Amino acid sequence: MDAQGRGRGEEFDPADQWVLNPQTGEYELRLGGSAEQSQEPPGSGGGAWDHVDGSARPRRTDPYRSEPRVPEQGGSPRAENAPREGGRAAARQEAAGGGRAAARKQGGGRAASRKARKGGGKKKALLWTAGGLGFALVAVAGSGYAYYQHLNGNIDKIDVGDAGNKDAAPDGPINILIIGTDKRTGKGNEGYGDKDSPGHADTNILLHVSADRTNATGLSIPRDLITNIPDCLTTQDDGSKKTIPGTQNVRFNTSLGQEGRDPGCTMRTVTELTGLKVDHFMMADFNAVKNLTTAVNGVEVCVAKDVDDPDSHLKLSAGTHKVQGEQALAFVRTRHSFGNQGDLDRIKVQQQFLGSLARQLKSEDTLTSPKKLYKVAEAATDALTVDSGIGSITKLMSLAKELQHINPKNITFVTLPVVDNPAEKVKATVVLNEADADPLFAMMKDDVSLTEVNSKKKAEANKQKAAEEARLKGSKSEAADIRVEVFNGGAPTGSAQGELTWLQTNQGVNKSSQQGDAPKQKGTTLEYAADQAPQARKLAEIMGLPGSALKPGKSIENDQGLPAMKLVLGPDFKGPGISITAPKEAPKNVARQEADKKVCAS
Repeated sequence: MDAQGRGRGEEFDPADQWVLNPQTGEYELRLGGSAEQSQEPPGSGGGAWDHVDGSARPRRTDPYRSEPRVPEQGGSPRAENAPREGGRAAARQEAAGGGRAAARKQGGGRAASRKARKGGGKKKALLWTAGGLGFALVAVAGSGYAYYQHLNGNIDKIDVGDAGNKDAAPDGPINILIIGTDKRTGKGNEGYGDKDSPGHADTNILLHVSADRTNATGLSIPRDLITNIPDCLTTQDDGSKKTIPGTQNVRFNTSLGQEGRDPGCTMRTVTELTGLKVDHFMMADFNAVKNLTTAVNGVEVCVAKDVDDPDSHLKLSAGTHKVQGEQALAFVRTRHSFGNQGDLDRIKVQQQFLGSLARQLKSEDTLTSPKKLYKVAEAATDALTVDSGIGSITKLMSLAKELQHINPKNITFVTLPVVDNPAEKVKATVVLNEADADPLFAMMKDDVSLTEVNSKKKAEANKQKAAEEARLKGSKSEAADIRVEVFNGGAPTGSAQGELTWLQTNQGVNKSSQQGDAPKQKGTTLEYAADQAPQARKLAEIMGLPGSALKPGKSIENDQGLPAMKLVLGPDFKGPGISITAPKEAPKNVARQEADKKVCAS
C-alpha cells in the first residue's frame, strides 16, 4: 500500500525510506511500520547515521527484509538485526546508510561496500534538471525522514494555478521554465546594482524535454525582448486571487516582479510567445549560483582572453579556471567581457556555464562524495522556488527520474532568434525574428531533436515513423479531384472556414466544404477509404501533413451524398497555408551549443 493509501497524503510515512539496492544500483522506497522515529539529522551524532564525511558507520541491518531475522538457536531474543536503541526507528536509520550494510551482508567486506557506493551512486544520482540544479536528492533522501522533512522545508513554492501542471512528471513532453532573477536578497547581494529590484526575469531558459526522454532543448529568451505580456491571475499572500492586467510591447523581463507579477505570469508569457505550454518553473536568485558552485567545489570555465571587468568584478587570465561562490556569480553576470558586451553574448556565456555545471554534477568526483551530495541537496533545495506541482522532494524526484537518462550530448542550448528593435535609434532592445523562430518553435512542439539521437527507444520510434511516412508515398490525385469535408477538432475558432477558403481559392480544392466542430483531439487527422489514398497523399502534400496524420479507414458522405475524406483540424493547426509538419533541421542562423561540449568564452 502506498503512503496515500495509509492516509498520509502524497508524502512519505515516517517509516518509509529511499534505500540503495546494491544489486541494481537503484534507490528504492522501502515501506516500514509506524514505530518511533529518530529526529536526528545526518551528522548530529548518535552513531546510527552515516555522516556526510563518511565517518560514522550504520549499525548492522538488512534494509530489504520486512520481517525481523529469527535468532539462531540459543541466541539473544533481540536478534541480529534488532537495533540497540529506538526499535525499528534505529533500524530505519541504519537503512539510510545506503548500500554499505547490504554490501557487507553479501560478503564483500569493505571493498564490496565501496564498490556498491561508487557504482550505485554513479548510476542513479540524477542528471542535472532545469538549468544545472542537479538532483543529489535521490542519493540523500535515504538519510531518514527527519532529513527528508528538512529538505522539504527548504523549498519555497508558489501556486501558479492553470499556468502550470499539477502533475510533476506528465506523460508526453515536459516544458520547464528556468528563471534567474535579479533580486538582491541574501547575504552579500545588496551591492549588486539595483538593490530595490522586485526580482525581474533576467535569465530565462525554457527546457523542452522530448516525450521519449531521449533529448532536450534549452531555449534562452533574452530579457530585453519586446513582447506582449498577457493578463495574469496571481495568488496573493493571504490566499486571495488577483488578476494583473497585461501590457503590450514591453521588455520580457517585466513579466516577473513588475506590478506584482509572479512566475506564473512569466510562464503565460512564454506560452503566448512560443505556443508551448509550460508545465513547471524553477526560479533561483544570486545565492543559487554561489551556493551550488561552492557545493561542488567549483565549476570549470574557459576564457579565450584575459578578463578584468570592474562592474561584475570578474578577473581571470586566459585559459581554464574553476570558479565558485562570488567568482562564479561574477562569471554569469558579466556583460562587458565577451562579444559585443551585450545581453545576447552574456546568454552564450551562461549556456557554457550551465553545460559545465551539468558535467560537474554528473562527474564521478561529485557522485562518489557523500559530503558533496549533501551540500548539493542543501544548496539546490534552499535556492529553489518552484510551482506547487513540484513543490516537494517527492515530486522533484519524480520529475528528476524522468530526466535522468538524457545524455548531455543530446541536450542543446539555443538562443531565441531575434533582431535589433527597428523602432529604436539607440539599440537597447530586440524583437522576434519570426522567420527563424517559427521553425524552431515547430521543431520543439514536434519533439524534433537538434542533435543526432542514437538509442533503442529512438530506433523503435523511428521505425514506427517510417511506417507512417510510407503512407505518403505513391500516386497522387489532382487537386481538383480531391473531395474533403473540413471539421474543427481543437484548432482556433474559425480555422475550418479559413482552411476551406484557402484550399478552394489558393489550391483549387473545390470539391470541399466545412462541417463545423468535431470532438477535440490531440492533432490534425485525415481519414480516408482505401480508394481515396491518392487524394489523401495529394492533400497531405498541399497542407504539409505528416504521415502520422493520415488514418486509413472509411469515407463519409458529403452534402450531395458522395464519398469524401474527413479532415479534422487539431490544436497543431497553425493557420491556413502553414505546414503542419515541423522542419527536420533548425535554421542555420540559430545559435546553439551542446551541453557536453567545452567552449571557451571569447
